[in-house]
Amino acid sequence: MPSTHRAARTASAALALATAFGITACGSSAGEGVAADKKQTLTVWAMGAEGEKLVDVAKAYEKAHANITVKVTPVGWDVAHQKLVSAAAAGTLPDIAQMGSTYLGEFADLGVLEPVDTKTFTEKDFFPAAWQGGVVDGQVYGVPWYVDTRVLYYRTDLAKKAGIDKPPATWAELQQAATAYQDKAGAKWGLSIQPRGLDTVQSFYPFLFSAGGDIVDKDGKAVFDSPAAVKALKEYGTYFDKGLAKKSVQPGYDVTKDFNSGDVPMFFSGPWIMTLLKDSYPDLEGKWAVAKIPADQASVSWAGGSSLVISKDSEHKAAAEKFISYLTDTKGQSDWFERTADLPANTSAWDSGKLADNPNLQVFREQMESSRTTPTLAEWTEITSKVDAAIESVTQGKASAEDAAKKAQSEIESLVK
Repeated sequence: MPSTHRAARTASAALALATAFGITACGSSAGEGVAADKKQTLTVWAMGAEGEKLVDVAKAYEKAHANITVKVTPVGWDVAHQKLVSAAAAGTLPDIAQMGSTYLGEFADLGVLEPVDTKTFTEKDFFPAAWQGGVVDGQVYGVPWYVDTRVLYYRTDLAKKAGIDKPPATWAELQQAATAYQDKAGAKWGLSIQPRGLDTVQSFYPFLFSAGGDIVDKDGKAVFDSPAAVKALKEYGTYFDKGLAKKSVQPGYDVTKDFNSGDVPMFFSGPWIMTLLKDSYPDLEGKWAVAKIPADQASVSWAGGSSLVISKDSEHKAAAEKFISYLTDTKGQSDWFERTADLPANTSAWDSGKLADNPNLQVFREQMESSRTTPTLAEWTEITSKVDAAIESVTQGKASAEDAAKKAQSEIESLVK
């Protein structure tokens, strides 16, 4: 779940570090470099579990491409940002790097990424939000590798006890369900949503986007004090006001434990949770399901995931492009899902096999069609920290939604000017 990982260092601090090392916005190019059919070694950095799995894919690729050696370096998400910044500053980025959705704007801004050849990789092959996650100022820098989005997980067995015969499809139905789970099914809480702390905004995005709100609009203007954003913030806060959601959770809180016990009957999360539930709580099989995000104006979730980028200084761009094509075409995406359970960014990979046959996975596909990505701004981590603070002030009863949004708006405006 790479899009949920962020370095403690803010984007502006990273930019300051890069500037200190002498990176300029224009970057440099290695020209044509080595032809794709020549003998060469490709260097690739991939993060977390993906880094480990990609080693095996690289070996399979080498067997079919005798002239290519693919050297994959797995990098932990906890050090990924620092490692990428340092490599960019030193001019030692790998030929190909996996880049989480919150990083790409920053590194494009530094001028160290090669623009994507949009004749080789076309927007129509990918989910709209996944493709847009690689676009900065109208230029494409990342090829979507895999996606994730948030949907609603809910206990179907407890729903029957609560008199709920279908998943909630609207905000009103979600709150009614949360109340019924508590009152009639013995749940301690109605819904788990993050009350405060780093990246609380990720729990808030489904409310914000479904209300038609934004933090920064497509023109780069701060709009967090809009009626839609305030409405979403107020709705989010009501779950804590009414005792339907916990006001405090420990760092690293594992919602699946409370989901298993029945204390928490509903929560929002990504596709990796399905594997976790299957492996850790096999007795829950058949007692839970997923549904699209309950709608206000529409059902809109947040799209995360990772893209693959090529270093502007790489001397192996042609070979790098071919390897990325291998990873992101229909066959490569299906193979990657089988190995990792990461959801394909290429929509054609969803039309056959396990992806097509699993109704829960198809909910994720439907949700991805209307999901939105966040702006690829170098300052995004700083911007969302202001939203995190606003959400906390509301969930902890320290400020009204209007006042919290107004304060965050002022702070965000100073960052985007």
